[in-house]
Amino acid sequence: MVQSLAMSGHDSKYFSTTKKGEIPELKEELNSQYKDKRKDAVKKVIAAMTVGKDVSSLFTDVVNCMQTENLELKKLVYLYLINYAKSQPDLAILAVNTFVKDSQDPNPLIRALAVRTMGCIRVDKITEYLCDPLQRCLKDDDPYVRKTAAICVAKLFDINAELVEDRGFLESLKDLISDNNPMVVANAVAALAEIQENSSRPIFEITSHTLSKLLTALNECTEWGQVFILDALSRYKAADAREAENIVERVTPRLQHANCAVVLSAVKMILQQMELITSTDVVRNLCKKMAPPLVTLLSAEPEIQYVALRNINLIVQRRPTILAHEIKVFFCKYNDPIYVKMEKLEIMIKLASDRNIDQVLLEFKEYATEVDVDFVRKAVRAIGRCAIKLERAAERCISVLLELIKIKVNYVVQEAIIVIKDIFRRYPNTYESIIATLCESLDTLDEPEAKASMIWIIGEYAERIDNADELLESFLESFPEEPAQVQLQLLTATVKLFLKKPTEGPQQMIQVVLNNATVETDNPDLRDRAYIYWRLLSTDPEAAKDVVLAEKPVISDDSNQLDPSLLDELLANIATLSSVYHKPPESFVTRVKTTAQRTEDDDYPDGSETGYSESPAHPADGAASPPTSSSNVPYAGAKQPAPAPASPQPAAPVPDLLGDLIGLDNSAIVPVDQVSTPAGPPLPVILPASAGHGLQISAQLIRRDGQIFYSLLFENNSQIPIDGFMIQFNKNTFGLAAAGPLQVPQLQPGTSAATLLPMVLFQNMSTAPPNSLLQVAVKNNQQPVLYFNDKISLHVFFTEDGRMERGSFLETWRSLPDSNEVSKDFPGIVVNGVEATLDRLAASNMFFIAKRKHANQDVFYFSTKIPRGIPFLIELTTAVGTPGVKCAIKTPNPEMAPLFFEAVETLLTSY
Repeated sequence: MVQSLAMSGHDSKYFSTTKKGEIPELKEELNSQYKDKRKDAVKKVIAAMTVGKDVSSLFTDVVNCMQTENLELKKLVYLYLINYAKSQPDLAILAVNTFVKDSQDPNPLIRALAVRTMGCIRVDKITEYLCDPLQRCLKDDDPYVRKTAAICVAKLFDINAELVEDRGFLESLKDLISDNNPMVVANAVAALAEIQENSSRPIFEITSHTLSKLLTALNECTEWGQVFILDALSRYKAADAREAENIVERVTPRLQHANCAVVLSAVKMILQQMELITSTDVVRNLCKKMAPPLVTLLSAEPEIQYVALRNINLIVQRRPTILAHEIKVFFCKYNDPIYVKMEKLEIMIKLASDRNIDQVLLEFKEYATEVDVDFVRKAVRAIGRCAIKLERAAERCISVLLELIKIKVNYVVQEAIIVIKDIFRRYPNTYESIIATLCESLDTLDEPEAKASMIWIIGEYAERIDNADELLESFLESFPEEPAQVQLQLLTATVKLFLKKPTEGPQQMIQVVLNNATVETDNPDLRDRAYIYWRLLSTDPEAAKDVVLAEKPVISDDSNQLDPSLLDELLANIATLSSVYHKPPESFVTRVKTTAQRTEDDDYPDGSETGYSESPAHPADGAASPPTSSSNVPYAGAKQPAPAPASPQPAAPVPDLLGDLIGLDNSAIVPVDQVSTPAGPPLPVILPASAGHGLQISAQLIRRDGQIFYSLLFENNSQIPIDGFMIQFNKNTFGLAAAGPLQVPQLQPGTSAATLLPMVLFQNMSTAPPNSLLQVAVKNNQQPVLYFNDKISLHVFFTEDGRMERGSFLETWRSLPDSNEVSKDFPGIVVNGVEATLDRLAASNMFFIAKRKHANQDVFYFSTKIPRGIPFLIELTTAVGTPGVKCAIKTPNPEMAPLFFEAVETLLTSY
């Protein structure tokens, strides 16, 4: 819960500019003997802090004002402390006694305020003092204090996870799920859910006992509490269909809630449980019950409508029957914003059926006469998609398209021709009688896609069009000026005409076209295709017929069908940004833990407990605090450059008070599209200039700030400038794909350019067994497409949250079956320095756990993790200074072992 700033409307005077001696004057006022003067002074300090002025020098004076009974003043002082405790950790200790005292105050508001504030102050020294007051507050008589303490446990876990587990806070938090106050239950669930997200082992597991407690609390807590509980329930897998039905029955009343977040969370939870329900009657009834609340969301303001529509778009892909009878609510209103209209159009296409297609076509036809050009185009294209989707309605769709063509509105005609081309592909030899009508509009075509579509139609049905040669000739006049898309279609259509009607006219045309496409053009795609056609026609015309006139596969309308696994993930994230973007969460935001977890000597597993002996070697700094900006691949020496000396007193940044109060750290968000100049060792040459027509490409996958980039260097050794760079990746083990376009300026001869291309995961998944092959295609405006192979380095995928506590490590090792253990020997690798090796591995997020002696060898234990939370538990055995390393791993995915061993070999040999 966010603290109020405790300033009223007439307090704007505190923000007015003060005269020169501001800090000394404030210092004097803060130490005044008059309460009101002290309170005014603290308000001035908070005002200055809010507008970005550095008032950290007043820390001691503000802290002295904590000793007050005035709740408003206490809140202001606590707000100041939250902001400056990070930069003044030693002085922050001065406030501890007051915090501890306030946590036992008779007033529950003050007790809760003290614990909440201590949780927001992310200073290790204060964290130790927080434990006792927090334990008391978790068992406090007042529910307001207990619910505040529950959230505080999640904040403490983020600062020091091991402390939370050692002091038994997790157990106390789980006990709060059985609390008699529903808000305490909701906060306990929210805290446990957040802790679970940051932990690799199961912490929050709903049992049949806690399930009934949560369902009971659901009816009584606030709307946001209901959202937390519903989100938790959506992750619960019912034991059988009967239990799933019981849960859904208890949750169904939430569908009538006034808050749309509660409604969407309830829908998400019901959809998840419906997967387990076998009774068709129950499923049908649930679908009927979910329709009205979803329809109600569409009567809200446009912004909420848009979010609802994006979620409904996903829901109807899984359960179209829910809204099959409600298509009318998606009809566009005249005053709907364009973004709402576009979403409604998409859903109407998905819900269109033989039963309602007449209504839908009437709507689409009306939309095609509106003023917004983009919306009109989409409406016309929607008619074509309905024709492709519904075979029995195709003829009615074509009739509507022909009526629209007769209106003679240029962009409508062109869009209609584009979709009719697709209809011909879907239903070959069925609707060709309309070609004559289409040919009447030839003169009005000026858009490349429409021209290309019309040319395709003429070429495909040349034998049925008497004057096909004349029609194509009209396009050939402007062949050199046409866009590449049109030129390619003209080339193919002319070849088709020649093969179907090999008379004198087409013979002359084919000569002109082939000459233009090979001699007069710089486009490599066009030139290569023309040479292939030329060779085919001159050597074996029958083979040319087999190739060019081959039967084409029938197309289907799958343009908006999501991959089933992606749809599952998005449905599990309904009512979040993920369901609005239609992307999995990890593709658009990465949370990076910025707090260093300090590892002391006594943190290592004790020999008496675990069979390890205590390590005399302290882990390297890299192991204690993972670097946040390192290229990681390959490791460029064990020594890191010394940091620049810190300035004595850095200027205070503008504080993010809201972020601090609710426990977020905005500096931890890494934008996906952030591009910076690559640095580090030279990149390996992937495509030499001899194979790249003078263009040399060096590239390597790297990891920076928790984000994967493809670091590329382009060197132009040709005689011409090169521009228009594009890149594409073939399907691969991790589904790597570019997160944005390739940003490379025009390359003059003899120059080079480097770039970092942000990458996303799981977009482009290969079904083959895991391998390190990364197939890449790079295109530019001057050369043919260049293809090359690169290697996926698994250590680039090692995530920053891969560190495991020793207890968790042992528990996981024991829980995995022996069949999940794989080992490999590296006879040629020598480990010369333990510290340097630990440094190198930690820099790649391979975290040291412990070390023990076995005979004359050292055995090191590490943990790491790859995306989707897959852990690797590693045992390295070696004699320092002697050749030979044995690596054994245990992991839930042993098929990834070969890639892992390649990564370890790279890390251990990259000095």
